[in-house]
Amino acid sequence: MKITRLEQLDRIKISMGGAKDVWKQVPISEKDGSPLFSFRVFTIEPNGHTPYHEHPFEHLNYVISGTGLLVDPDGREQDIRAGDFVLVLPGEKHQYRNKSADTPFVIICAVPKDYE
Repeated sequence: MKITRLEQLDRIKISMGGAKDVWKQVPISEKDGSPLFSFRVFTIEPNGHTPYHEHPFEHLNYVISGTGLLVDPDGREQDIRAGDFVLVLPGEKHQYRNKSADTPFVIICAVPKDYE
């Protein structure tokens, strides 16, 4: 078993094209012996966003704190906030945006361990 806290983990700035002011932490991954999933935590700074992207596997998200927008495959923006769960299916284009000018938007993103 492993127990960890976010404040114990390094924050890595995302440099992927299309990302703006996004940080990643990885509390659980294959390195910890996880047989199937990696849990990543993304902190999207005020007015920041992830790239508008897609991948060949589903991923599961949970909003820890803040408010944001989920941009769907048709470019529509849906409001999401702390306590919301999101399922992004394989091949669905998506983007997360922080809609706040002063509060970070923090989400958990679970993906297959091989992706991490």
